[in-house]
Formats: sequence, structure tokens, C-alpha cells
Amino acid sequence: MILAIVTLDAVDISLVMPIVPSLLREVGHTGDLGWRFGAFLSLYALMQFLCAPVLGALSDRFGRRPVLLTSVLGAAVDALFMAFAPSLWMLFVGRAIAGMTGASMAVASAAIADLTPEHQRARWFGRMGACFGLGFIAGPAIGGVLGDHGVRLPFVAAAVLNGVTFLVGLLVLRESRPPALATQPFDRGVLHPLAPLRWAAGFPALLPILGVFLVLVLVGEVAGTTWVLYGEDRYAWNGTMVGLSLACFGLLHALVQGFVAGPLVERWGERAAIAIGTVTDCTAYALIAFATQGWMVLALLPLLSMGGIGQPALQAMLSGRVGEAQQGRLQGVLASMSSLASVLGPLLISTLYFAYRARFPGVVWLVGAALYALCLPIMLGKTAATRSTGR
Repeated sequence: MILAIVTLDAVDISLVMPIVPSLLREVGHTGDLGWRFGAFLSLYALMQFLCAPVLGALSDRFGRRPVLLTSVLGAAVDALFMAFAPSLWMLFVGRAIAGMTGASMAVASAAIADLTPEHQRARWFGRMGACFGLGFIAGPAIGGVLGDHGVRLPFVAAAVLNGVTFLVGLLVLRESRPPALATQPFDRGVLHPLAPLRWAAGFPALLPILGVFLVLVLVGEVAGTTWVLYGEDRYAWNGTMVGLSLACFGLLHALVQGFVAGPLVERWGERAAIAIGTVTDCTAYALIAFATQGWMVLALLPLLSMGGIGQPALQAMLSGRVGEAQQGRLQGVLASMSSLASVLGPLLISTLYFAYRARFPGVVWLVGAALYALCLPIMLGKTAATRSTGR
């Protein structure tokens, strides 16, 4: 049930991608999208950045089940709102609400941590990442097909999917939060969006690993930001080729996270898995920068996909370093950092890409490889060796 909710979150994020230009033109009555296009996409990530830590902290106090079900129900209602929103500003309101309800990823991660023993968390975080990846593949496909028959139909589909998930969740989703946490006093200070980040800063042992996590998700935005442009500029790929390459990468990435990350961590440990994921991604980035033919990049997709090992292993490592009472807060911090990378990453990466586009467009991949390399000394060192307890 939790994995189904994660998949729906990914579908909700990506469902609108094929129809955003047509949707904004329909309500804006203008052919020039200007700032509206970027703002509409970034608003979702911004709301997740603000709300994910809050939802995670609320789930520590009031339980994972009510927060998850409320988020799914809110997503269903919001999808219907978006389906009939008659103006541009109402679409932006709906997109903001969608970002708030989509912030439940932090709560889902905390529930995974509740339900699994520490040595199996990387396996289940990997499966969660795989479900998110599959949802991100299915979303544009559903949005594109339905959007051809009506620009609002994808929102109706999202409302139905979330509504069915909510009803099923009422019947089968059980509470995963340890019962002892329900008796702890509730600190209203956690409702401040930046409070969990300040809380995380109070654990010096976590800070280096959190820094590595931020670098990994930020560098991961390189492919998402430049893949289409790079393929068109350097290899003259058409839309079909770009779509097939993205679908192939998404499938391989989901398989790696779902079936490779967990067993590898259980066999060799979290640090080894993170090192393998970082080295393979770093190598793939460097080779893509110098690849002169499109088939070379396609041949590198399995190596690039192996980078998917790093994030679930790192998430499991962090989860093991806080107590049961802080799992929601921690996962909220991680979701917030991922969202921050989704807001800032495309802006920084696209600026760098266009600055060197005419001379050497591969420079953005080399910068990403260099940032990956900087993470290795931290992860191979003896940082955060002991478990932190609640504060």
C-alpha cells in the first residue's frame, strides 16, 4: 500500500509534463509562456521543500496512516480542482496544493523505516525508489495519451487513481509508527518549515552524510535537466529517440534500485554500496562528456543506472543513525533536501550548460563527475559511526 502511494506521487508529478504548455495557453490565452512554464514546474518542488519536513514531523506524533491517507485524499480533491480550474492563478493554487500532498513521500519513507529491520532498509528504500521511477515513466505516458483527447483529462484520471487508493488504504493500511511515540508531547515548533533542518543541524555526526546526500541528488539533476538538449545538440536525436532513451534509462534505474541496491548493501554494507554507486555514476558522467556518437551513450545506460544504488544505501545509513522517534523528521529533511535540489539544480545546471553549449556541451557532465568524486573521501572515511539518539 505504501509503495502504491509512492508510485502515485510520481505519477502526479509527471502526469502534467506533456500537457503543461497546452494547459497554460488554454487559461492564459497567450502564445508566449514566458516565466509561467518554469514557475509552474518549480512550484511543486518548492512546496515539497516547505511541507515535507512538516508532514514527516506530524507523522512522528500523530501516526503515518492518518497523514498518508489525508495526503492521498487531498491529492484526489486537488486533481478535480485542477480539472476544472478556469484561470491561471487557480491552476497555480492547485499546483501548490499538489506539491503539499505530494510531500507525503517523507511519511512513506518513515513508514518503511518503521516496518523493516535496519539491515533490510536499503532493500526497501530501493524498492520505493523503483516504484517512484516506474510512476515517473507511467505519468507522462498517461498524461500524453489522455491529453490528446482533452487537456484536463489527465487530472480526472489522477483524481480517480488517488480516490481508489484512498478507499483501499482505509481498508488495508495499518499504522506503522511505534505505539510508544504516541505518548510523547507534541512540539508545535516542528510546524515551522525550517525547524527539521535546524534539528538536523544539531546532529554533527549526520551533517557530512547529509551533505553527501544533497550532492548526490543535486548531481542527479544533471541528466534530468540536460538529457534532451544534449541528445539534440550533440547526436541530432529526434523526439522518438529521446523518449526511448529516457524510458530505457528509467526502466534500468528502477530495476537497479528494486533488485540490486538492497542485496548489495546486505552483502557488502552501506559504505561499499554508496562507493560503488558513486564510482559508476562518476565514470558514466565522464564518458558521456566525451562520447561522440549516440550509440555510445546508449551503451553507457546500464553503467549510469548503477548510480541508483547510492541513494537508497545512503538513506538507510542515515535512518540507522537516528532513533525511532525521529524517523519522520529525518525523512522529511531528506525529502526537503531533494526538493531543494529540484528547485535550484535545473537553474544552475542549465546556466552552466548554455554557457558552454557552443564550445563543449559535455562540461556539465564533467562538473557532475567532479562533484561525485568529492563525495568519496567523506563516505570512505570514518564519519557518523555511532547512532545518534533523540534530541
